[in-house]
Amino acid sequence: MDCQAIRVSNSENTSVIDEKQHQRIKAALALKGITLSSIARQLDVKPTTITIVSKGYRRSRRIEHAIALALGCEPDQIWPDRYPALAQNMMEAPTV
Repeated sequence: MDCQAIRVSNSENTSVIDEKQHQRIKAALALKGITLSSIARQLDVKPTTITIVSKGYRRSRRIEHAIALALGCEPDQIWPDRYPALAQNMMEAPTV
């Protein structure tokens, strides 16, 4: 599963809390043999903290970066609404 498949389009995502995207993140991690709990252990935080960020209840750049890194993505690829400047730059970058 690639990073674009995880992200939900803005028309689908009308709230900040996004259970569907959370499930996609968990599924993509599972395909790589990674769990949210293992990310929590690496960061020395509670697993519920990772879930809270993944669902969108709270923000943590450190946790978002760790999730994205585990998926082989950049955080703005998963959460473009949280990183609008980065996502906009990616859209405007010329393709070779």
